[in-house]
Amino acid sequence: MKLKPEQLSSHLQNSLQSKQLSPIFIISGDEPLLIQEAADSVRAAARKLEFTERETFDIDARFDWNHVFNETNALSLFADKKILELRIASGKPGDKGSKALCELCENLNDSNLILVILPKLDKGASQSKWIKKLESHGVHIQVWPISPQHLPRWINQRLVQSGISASTEAVDILADRVEGNLLAAMQEINKLKLLSLEGTVDANIMSTVVADSARYNLFAFVDKILEGDAQSAAKALRGLESEGTEPLALLWAITRELRTLNKASHQILLGSSKEKALKSAGVWDKRIPIFRKALSRLSPAHLRMLMHQAGAIDRGVKGLRQADIWDEITTLVLSFAGSQTLHPKNIKTLLQQ
Repeated sequence: MKLKPEQLSSHLQNSLQSKQLSPIFIISGDEPLLIQEAADSVRAAARKLEFTERETFDIDARFDWNHVFNETNALSLFADKKILELRIASGKPGDKGSKALCELCENLNDSNLILVILPKLDKGASQSKWIKKLESHGVHIQVWPISPQHLPRWINQRLVQSGISASTEAVDILADRVEGNLLAAMQEINKLKLLSLEGTVDANIMSTVVADSARYNLFAFVDKILEGDAQSAAKALRGLESEGTEPLALLWAITRELRTLNKASHQILLGSSKEKALKSAGVWDKRIPIFRKALSRLSPAHLRMLMHQAGAIDRGVKGLRQADIWDEITTLVLSFAGSQTLHPKNIKTLLQQ
């Protein structure tokens, strides 16, 4: 069974009333705070039903699954019930792990609660036999990041829960500073709480108290480009540069999406619909809207020009031509995001030099 994070609380409440928890809970996603909170809720409910012991296993490719089976079969001296927490950081348990997880599902007992914590699952893992087996015997809570549009509302809810009243402008400042990093947002909210501020936190107070805790990563950066948000993409690029990200890593992330768009663009010219072309190019259903938006903005000629730019930058990084790498990456990013900083003819001239 699958549950949304917001459904977990009522599910656990009903389980406590019936004094019967699901034997398996799976929590997956890439948002650490929400993963942590969901896991804490499950553990708290389990403690109320006398699951007083907890064993944690960090699982990698070399993990010996006999450790888990020994715990599931071991009887405590005082017959205490146990939480067996399986943390699979890669999201892929491997062949041995897959078989072991399926075997665990066939040998459940009331003395053990299995809590499996995973990152965001890719398409293959989400359709695998082992995850389907776990879901058929337990509850799967899939955690998704808070979108930029919903982040201010989420922050305001957490502020209110902490007893803090903040103006709309103050909330927007915090949302802008943390850029989706919920752990950083909660740290700043806790800081505001410790200051015991009376009345409403306004924009001036928020600007003074809150640090710039933006979390930059390649995937969020590329999404900003595909969305056509040139300003945010440029800001993320500066953040990645200041964090020491290698230009080739950035170029790889950008070029990967350009190749996908070029492939889809070619299929569209041959008569395919955008959706069919994007699926054929390997785009997941969930990401089709953002790629469709980019295709609407970028012509086939523009996409080819961007690929030429990326190729020229690659040669520059490798020392095959003289180039100001970060300036050229900035130009590529802004052009990809829809902000033409240079006329195509000028770009062509630049790349021929």
